[in-house]
Amino acid sequence: MAAEEGARRLLGTSSIWLCCLLLLGRQEHGAAAARSGSPPQSPGASVRTFTPFYFLVEPVDTLSIRSSSVILNCSAYSEPSPKIEWKKDGTFLNLVSDDRRQLLPDGSLFISNVVHSKHNKPDEGYYQCVATVESLGTIVSRTAKLTVAGLPRFVSQPEPSSVYAGNSAVLNCEVNADLVPFVRWEQNRQPLLLDDRVIKLPSGTLVISNVTERDGGLYRCIVESGGPPKYSDEVELKVLPDPEVTANLVFLKQPSSLVRVIGQSAVLPCVAVGLPTPTIRWMKNEEALDTESSERLILLAGGSLEISDVTEDDAGTYFCIADNGNETIEAQAELAVQAQPEFLKQPANIYAHESMDIVFECEVTGKPTPTVKWVKNGDVVIPSDYFKIVKEHNLQVLGLVKSDEGFYQCIAENDVGNAQAGAQLIILEHDVAIPTLPPTSLTSATTDHLAPATTGPLPSAPRDVVASLVSTRFIKLTWRTPASDPQGDNLTYSVFYTKEGVARERIENTSRPGEMQVTIQNLMPATVYIFRVTAHNKHGSGESSPPLRVETQPEVQLPGPAPNIRAYASSPTSITVTWETPLSGNGEIQNYKLYYMEKGTDKEQDVDVGSHFYIINGLKKYTEYSFRVVAYNKHGPGVSTQDIAVRTLSDVPSAAPQNLSLEVRNSKSMMIHWQPPPPATQNGQITGYKIRYRKASRKSDVTETLVTGTQLSQLIEGLDRGTEYNFRVAALTINGTGPATDWLSAETFESDLDETRVPEVPSSLHVRPLVTSIVVSWTPPENQNIVVRGYAIGYGIGSPHAQTIKVDYKQRYYTIENLDPSSHYVITLKAFNNVGEGIPLYESAVTRPHTVPDPTPMMPPVGVQASILSHDTIRITWADNSLPKHQKITDSRYYTVRWKTNIPANTKYKNANATTLSYLVTGLKPNTLYEFSVMVTKGRRSSTWSMTAHGTTFELVPTSPPKDVTVVSKEGKPRTIIVNWQPPSEANGKITGYIIYYSTDVNAEIHDWVIEPVVGNRLTHQIQELTLDTPYYFKIQARNSKGMGPMSEAVQFRTPKASGSAGKGSRLPDLGSDYKPPMSGSNSPHGSPTSPLDSNMLLVIIVSVGVITIVVVVVIAVFCTRRTTSHQKKKRAACKSVNGSHKYKGNSKDVKPPDLWIHHERLELKPIDKSPDPNPIMTDTPIPRNSQDITPVDNSMDSNIHQRRNSYRGHESEDSMSTLAGRRGMRPKMMMPFDSQPPQPVVSAHPIHSLDNPHHHFHSSSLASPARSHLYHPGSPWPVGTSMSLSDRANSTESVRNTPSTDTMPASSSQTCCADHQDPEGATSSSYLASSQEEDSGQSLPTAHVRPSHPLKSFAVPAVPPPGPPVYDPALPSTPLLSQQALNHHLHSVKTASIGTLGRSRPPMPVVVPSAPEVQETTRMLEDSESSYEPDELTKEMAHLEGLMKDLNAITTA
Repeated sequence: MAAEEGARRLLGTSSIWLCCLLLLGRQEHGAAAARSGSPPQSPGASVRTFTPFYFLVEPVDTLSIRSSSVILNCSAYSEPSPKIEWKKDGTFLNLVSDDRRQLLPDGSLFISNVVHSKHNKPDEGYYQCVATVESLGTIVSRTAKLTVAGLPRFVSQPEPSSVYAGNSAVLNCEVNADLVPFVRWEQNRQPLLLDDRVIKLPSGTLVISNVTERDGGLYRCIVESGGPPKYSDEVELKVLPDPEVTANLVFLKQPSSLVRVIGQSAVLPCVAVGLPTPTIRWMKNEEALDTESSERLILLAGGSLEISDVTEDDAGTYFCIADNGNETIEAQAELAVQAQPEFLKQPANIYAHESMDIVFECEVTGKPTPTVKWVKNGDVVIPSDYFKIVKEHNLQVLGLVKSDEGFYQCIAENDVGNAQAGAQLIILEHDVAIPTLPPTSLTSATTDHLAPATTGPLPSAPRDVVASLVSTRFIKLTWRTPASDPQGDNLTYSVFYTKEGVARERIENTSRPGEMQVTIQNLMPATVYIFRVTAHNKHGSGESSPPLRVETQPEVQLPGPAPNIRAYASSPTSITVTWETPLSGNGEIQNYKLYYMEKGTDKEQDVDVGSHFYIINGLKKYTEYSFRVVAYNKHGPGVSTQDIAVRTLSDVPSAAPQNLSLEVRNSKSMMIHWQPPPPATQNGQITGYKIRYRKASRKSDVTETLVTGTQLSQLIEGLDRGTEYNFRVAALTINGTGPATDWLSAETFESDLDETRVPEVPSSLHVRPLVTSIVVSWTPPENQNIVVRGYAIGYGIGSPHAQTIKVDYKQRYYTIENLDPSSHYVITLKAFNNVGEGIPLYESAVTRPHTVPDPTPMMPPVGVQASILSHDTIRITWADNSLPKHQKITDSRYYTVRWKTNIPANTKYKNANATTLSYLVTGLKPNTLYEFSVMVTKGRRSSTWSMTAHGTTFELVPTSPPKDVTVVSKEGKPRTIIVNWQPPSEANGKITGYIIYYSTDVNAEIHDWVIEPVVGNRLTHQIQELTLDTPYYFKIQARNSKGMGPMSEAVQFRTPKASGSAGKGSRLPDLGSDYKPPMSGSNSPHGSPTSPLDSNMLLVIIVSVGVITIVVVVVIAVFCTRRTTSHQKKKRAACKSVNGSHKYKGNSKDVKPPDLWIHHERLELKPIDKSPDPNPIMTDTPIPRNSQDITPVDNSMDSNIHQRRNSYRGHESEDSMSTLAGRRGMRPKMMMPFDSQPPQPVVSAHPIHSLDNPHHHFHSSSLASPARSHLYHPGSPWPVGTSMSLSDRANSTESVRNTPSTDTMPASSSQTCCADHQDPEGATSSSYLASSQEEDSGQSLPTAHVRPSHPLKSFAVPAVPPPGPPVYDPALPSTPLLSQQALNHHLHSVKTASIGTLGRSRPPMPVVVPSAPEVQETTRMLEDSESSYEPDELTKEMAHLEGLMKDLNAITTA
């Protein structure tokens, strides 16, 4: 009866499956027919309209202080209302479990209690508002910077000072810029009130003008920024009475250069003191500023200038001039004005059809010039073959597809700020006419599609489409007219083409009617393209020609750059250069060309080299040279190496110092001056000079003085009066002394010089005018007996008294700067000493006109490409159109590469110079998008920046642990806790999961902690069934595609005390024998009646399958019978005896073990939670492996076995089926990291529900995985289940997929014979055995064989027997519980437990569950490929199969 019932179940199940498949096929066929037969949309069909979707309010940059609250405003408009989210530093914020950050109803972000410390700044950063409307798209706001004022720190503190009454006083108190608003001053510990006379500068400095006696006292400044106030030093300001004598003018505070944004205010400080009290006036670019009548220019206390509401016209050079009637001093500063990005032209909404090319236009202005990036539905658009940036800022999309629909935003940013503007793209069906379309948004290739069609015959397909010309980067197509219109004079044509394997199709239209050829440009070499042509008449587009497949020509392969080029100086005049053979190149290298050039020149020399090194002789000493190598093959020169620079060795100078001169100071000293040798003759770094001097009368008595460093003069003292001396000087390098100058003579004075009268007139005055300067040179007065202390130079337009400059008496020339071109200046020169100024000498000069033309800019580099090499390195390459075709650099041009990342948004550019057409950018952040651009400079000419290239560095394992780990108890469930955390600061890639470790012992080894995996980027997790009133410790570890990051610090949490809940050791109640879950395979909700013909066909198929299955089983059984040995009989008998005396037998009512997970170190049995959730989120996404995922093995044979087995197992007890159905709904407790052995399937332990039926006894030491696969053993007709060996979790970074298999899931509570454990490597085995109450015999199931990789293996891991003669262990019979095959349900994973590696080999741990009395032996393990059936087993099998045949015959005849 059991066999008959099993066969009926098999027939019913198969019938339902086939019916479902036939019905599904008919539905698909009907749907396809409906799609193909649907009437076309009429040209007048309704057109979707553009949806208003924009930001009403966007966040702005905000300054906050610690512990305060901040609101970042954001509001978006759309119908329906959009969903608002926030990003911080490019990462979405999880606001659900954040107790400090919350989303306000209007979309604004509210941050309470801002956190900021030296090492923890979670709130500071760049925030962006993201608005999303389902089925419509996403837009992003501008980025706003939230700055939190740091801890108070004084850059400079006030100092004690004295000031004359009526003058100004300055007390410095400079703090970091973000704290300036929180600075205030106190006088004598009382708050100081500010007014027109007492002001605080933007830096925090205090200025008091027109000081009176009541201004004296003790001053200090205070910084109050949320925490305790910080005080500066307290200093005294003394007010002195007016001494009624003159005092020199000096600046107490000078203006410094400023950068301001349009609309801000600028303060240029300027405070001067002196007696008489000076007045301050301001000039801008030589023009006086009127501060009295201007509303925007205000003169502050002390003379500082404030400019409110700065405009671009305010930029320039400002002069502060202090004058007290006796003298005048001035100081200057630059004011630079910047502007935030503004849109001159915003993107416009566009309608288009598929395959069209469109352009979104975007024009921006700002200072500095903004960079532009494009965003589609919130994601940055990466330039590619089909998304291109054209005309600097416009976005071109080629070959539109349906997925290109959405919202596109143009985001412009510079150092000042950023702005965004967006537009919507709607792609219409081909039969819907485009209502209105701006002509600028379509390219010329697709504008012909806009003409509305009229009704009439359409042309047939063009004939004989051929590629008449195929090159590396273009293809010329020709064709003949369609057969429907042989003349074809009024036909136009469209050529559709795409890369092979790419879904995007491009269009190129003919330029005029009747033209039957098109040249397709900008193709890639050695690439296959698919072409088709359609003809158009006044009625519309006709049939398409058959696809034409054409491959472009490959480009000639040239050698790559020679690697490892090195150069070193071998002497002061020679350098040796070495290199290696290029790694790439087509054809043998014929020779090399070595190029070298002296640094600073543009003349490059070259030499042909046949080997891998060369010595260049005849070079200049201590001179830097650059070298590069180009390899040649039969096709020509290859890619040049990068330039390397090296300097020849130094040598002694080869020339004497220049311009030696002697100045007699008095009767006993002389000053000697000189200039260094010419640079080309120094031959190294000048380390000093050697001075030799002697009396002219005693030439043999030479005195030597050494001058170190770069000093170019020396005072020689202790000379005799009225004596002639000879002097000479030589230069020194580290190599020695160079040649000396000729002897130069001078005579000391007989007596010292006179200073009782003013100097005489200088003996000569010469002027040399330039465009904006005049060089003045002179000679001293002829009478050398009068002391000259210096010279006064006066100059001005038409008068020499406008400006006066004083120089030292040693100076003989001076350059007057900042003059006007083409202006007449009068210049005067006077010598002076302590008595006064001498007679002036006059001269006049006219500056030259300004006629120097501006250099024309160069063309920017093109084809900038970014090649990612590693997680922190990207190579940038480009081409230069201003170079010859071979791209050989022969002049002194150089390239500047700049790069930045968009996170944070206001990151400044970094620059580097290169002299070749590539550059290696290092030191980048992992998994970060960078943009690169290049400019070229040659002499005074520079190009604009090139188009940007983008590259994202590779990922790296996380280098910081998850942040802000918190543990809270779940309300109402004291044994359940919720763990929350934030992503790591340095995730270095997309986080794919987390692992939560928890333990009651914080000092336990990490492999003893319990593991909870979290898949995906979730930031919260629940852990259930913890022990009450127990301290737990939690750590979290993040994972990305590259591996695991560091663990967080341990967080302690104590579970609440018991309050009416289940105590320790309690478990969930059993489901009971009355619980009957739905049986899969009994009824199909999708089934439907079939016709008699279909039923007969199904019946024939089922009977055929059954007969073939029986024949196969009989053949296998006969084959296996021949391989039986008597040794196996003994082994089976021994297993029976062991089982018979097992001490764990007992009544199932007495023993109800809980669901267990197995602690792998101490073998504790702990209760495990049973989640009613049938499809837990934990199993949705498997944890990826580090190297590669476990390869699933073909399990079709396994499925066949279980189908056959289920065909006669359908009469098992209802209890067993209920238990299995309950087990399917359990979610895995954890996933285990394994050794990287991809071909091996998984063995994992899982709990078993207790049974109320007292008729089953189970003893389990082999735990089978519900997700196991089977490998086919070539020596046996049966599939052999293989298990994966487990290694120490602490040493493993691997993780395993826990994916439900598609076959049935046997409950693996099987009994296994005790194994001999004397040899740690000895063979252990595990079998899957089956029987039921109604049957005496069963079918052998696959046996798992695995050899442990080392002796320290887990207890449940089967092993392969050692080679050599087989050694058999006796096996016990066991009764596994078979599950029903789930046809209409998803399979759910079973909870898995951690199985770690012990320090010793252990026998299997018995787990006792209710059992049936006197279970018969029905099957046994397959020990190896030699295993086979016993004769008595074969007899039972044959009897069973005969019963099956009878049942099948009865069914077919019924």
